[in-house]
Amino acid sequence: MESILSAHEIGEGLPVLIIHGWQMEGRVEELDFEPIFSKIPGFRRIYVDLPGMGRTPASNVKDMDEIYLRLVQFIDSRLGRSRFLLVGSSCGGYLARAIAQKYIEQVDGLLLRVPLIEPKDSMRDVDDFKPLVTNEQLMSNISAEDRTILGNVLIQTPAYIKALKARYEKIILPADKAADNKVLDPIRADPHRYQLSFSLDNENAKFFAPTLVVCGRQDESVGYRDSLRLLELYPRSTYVILDRGTHGLPIDETSVFEALVRDWIFRIHEWRGCTD
Repeated sequence: MESILSAHEIGEGLPVLIIHGWQMEGRVEELDFEPIFSKIPGFRRIYVDLPGMGRTPASNVKDMDEIYLRLVQFIDSRLGRSRFLLVGSSCGGYLARAIAQKYIEQVDGLLLRVPLIEPKDSMRDVDDFKPLVTNEQLMSNISAEDRTILGNVLIQTPAYIKALKARYEKIILPADKAADNKVLDPIRADPHRYQLSFSLDNENAKFFAPTLVVCGRQDESVGYRDSLRLLELYPRSTYVILDRGTHGLPIDETSVFEALVRDWIFRIHEWRGCTD
């Protein structure tokens, strides 16, 4: 089994391992987290590319367990016994929970953004899409190509659509194009291959370091209600459900997202001071 994952490191200090979502890449996470971490000294951000995504070859991974094991090998070789922070978005959040469970003595903080909780699509508690702000005239003037790219638009205002389109063109579409879909699609299509073979919801999965869970109220991919059970598993968690929040948050609510991340970092500094 291949042990090397491509990763981009920025900064020095306490390692922060940042895991992207399905068919995405580390650069997607950089767009949202670098404007925050670049203002806060003392953190070594490690943006990893999962197998078959970004610059990491798929090497014929067969299921989520193998992807998880690649992460374990990466951590053991790159971080060793160092303490570190853990960030995961969407499917990366699902994997981050597993990593936090395995390295519970080393992980000093966990951040889950729109985390995947139920790998099986049929089991997810998700609301039907309904736009919050409608503007039929504006939407009718958008080209068919852009409508296909943007999909459902939650906030139909010029500013929101501009921000959403820029996000897709800059990072989402390039990441999707780079993904090895011949290997990834069969995993995603099989509910058994797309989930880990061990539970993340038992008593052994409890995690006591400062945790931040950020969900979107209008997330039509993973929803938010399934993640409510994380409150019992993570006693030191701040749980936030953002109105106007989709699975791609933050789109234009960047200041709120930054405030939440900064609060999480403050709680980690406070907690580390008590436990060191």
